[in-house]
Amino acid sequence: QVQLVESGGGLVQAGDSLRLSCAASGRTFSNYAMGWFRQAPGKAREFVATISRSGGNTYYPDSVKGRFTISRDNAKNTVYLQMNSLKPEDTAVYYCAAGSLLYTMPTMTAVSSWGQGTQVTVSS
Repeated sequence: QVQLVESGGGLVQAGDSLRLSCAASGRTFSNYAMGWFRQAPGKAREFVATISRSGGNTYYPDSVKGRFTISRDNAKNTVYLQMNSLKPEDTAVYYCAAGSLLYTMPTMTAVSSWGQGTQVTVSS
């Protein structure tokens, strides 16, 4: 079981950038595909980004493609989400996630560990 702790959320203006970090415990971090999900008030949790175990492959939904970039540093047991050109509709609680099959199946059912979430608020 991997423990995940997010940081870096905050309140920004539309068009700004923000970088989220997710620190994971354990030396088995590199065995997990990693991802980010978000949940806005009154909405279902949705997939945002995922990255393969080695970091060689990434995948994004159309809603964030071209604006968000996921990356990982396995030596630091950390995954990042760089968010550029933020929009008010990006406002949500962002959750870091781990799962051995998460890259090939980027859905909540593939998540074995969740972070506690970090709030991102984008004002217009």
